[in-house]
Amino acid sequence: MLVSIVIPVYNSTVLEELADRIARVFAGRAERYEILFVDDFSSDPAVWPALAGLAARAPSIRAIQLTRNFGQNAATLCGLREARGDVVFTMDDDLEHAPEHIPRFLEHVGRDIVVAQFVRKRHSLVRRAASRVKGIFDWLVFGKPRQMQLSAYRMLSRGVVDGMLSIRTPRPLVPALLFHVSRDAVALPLEHAQRRAGRSTYTIGKLMRLFSDLLIHNSSLVLRVVGQMGIVMAILSLAAAAWVVHRKLVHGIPVAGWASLFATLLLIGGMLLFGLGVIGEYLIRIIESSESRPAYFVRRRAGDPTDPPDPGTA
Repeated sequence: MLVSIVIPVYNSTVLEELADRIARVFAGRAERYEILFVDDFSSDPAVWPALAGLAARAPSIRAIQLTRNFGQNAATLCGLREARGDVVFTMDDDLEHAPEHIPRFLEHVGRDIVVAQFVRKRHSLVRRAASRVKGIFDWLVFGKPRQMQLSAYRMLSRGVVDGMLSIRTPRPLVPALLFHVSRDAVALPLEHAQRRAGRSTYTIGKLMRLFSDLLIHNSSLVLRVVGQMGIVMAILSLAAAAWVVHRKLVHGIPVAGWASLFATLLLIGGMLLFGLGVIGEYLIRIIESSESRPAYFVRRRAGDPTDPPDPGTA
């Protein structure tokens, strides 16, 4: 069995140690393995020479550099498309995901999705709170098991990877693609290792963009909610109008309340503008999809793959 390990890279300084630890894990095991480092156009100029050097020294290592910083999801999909394994791992490049846990994942070969569920994440309070809120929406939007906490450390079957790659979207989100293809998922409790170097590049702004991609570009939830709110407001407006007419014609009560009238108009006008904004976002999504924009473009490769996929596809 061939095991592929996809590692998106951005300004990492522990790549050689990570590759060595993975090699030690597979030493003496029956499985073959390959490592695919995807450099998401790191701002540190030393990263690509380091990756190229690793690929030159070890035939099991390949490196790919993207033309610009497309984000972790796009880099992960690039690695998935290049991977040839019967099972495919994804993991971070900062040693927070210990390679020594790979054998525990391999005990679950046959399941479609195996996700590391960390007992205690070593992240900031804001990051943990944002992840918890996003987890609720993951459950609502694409049916993630409610008690499962997602992470980038996971093992995927070949069928799930092929299914994910068959979906064309300009702003892919890996968890949404995963659970669109399969719901056969298992959570694997693991310890979250301490980051050895650098710091997380996930700012509040990036987390908000991910949240927006989840709701707008990988789901129609917001559009459905706005439509349902419009129906409810229409029914309530008709009922209020009938009540006012009834008071005037039957009971002769004069209609008063300019303040409430203007408040109602502002509320309805605000909802209409919000609805137009949501529809505009979906129109952008439709336009980007019709243009068939790839999620990433490859600048160069290092290593010697056999029959590599076409560059620039996603």
